[in-house]
Amino acid sequence: MANDEPTLKLLMETIPQVGTVAGITVRPKRREMPVNVDEVMATKTGLEGDHFNSTTSDKRAVTLIQKEHLDAVGSILGIGTADHKLTRRNLLIEAINLLSLKDQKFSIGDAILEGTGECHPCSRMEENFGPGGYNAMRGHGGLTARVIKPGLIKKGDKVKLVK
Repeated sequence: MANDEPTLKLLMETIPQVGTVAGITVRPKRREMPVNVDEVMATKTGLEGDHFNSTTSDKRAVTLIQKEHLDAVGSILGIGTADHKLTRRNLLIEAINLLSLKDQKFSIGDAILEGTGECHPCSRMEENFGPGGYNAMRGHGGLTARVIKPGLIKKGDKVKLVK
């Protein structure tokens, strides 16, 4: 490797793309269908109005899914584009690779989040999408995040790396 070539670490920390919040959902009660909202306050424990907000684990305070993956999941299932609400993820993000934000700090609106891991599908995907829903979502489940700095998140807000 020549000295002028970027290291893998540098490449992983360089994300020039800026995403956009394409949708926001909260689940008022456990096992209830998510509700679309135009804006939401991100707190240290999650999103206001979301039942998960009352938990003590902050690593899964917010869940995000990539809009482009809804086409892939829908194609696998033969249903067109998969419905964001059926994935049970809070934020629908487009135009940025969410996996690139794993272990990174990023801003969305007034909030700063940190990607904590992949959001793997659960058995509810089989219930929500029908037979094969779980396996269709594998590799397309999105990202979990903790809230570093609380703030308002609105539909249309930009998603970008914080250095």
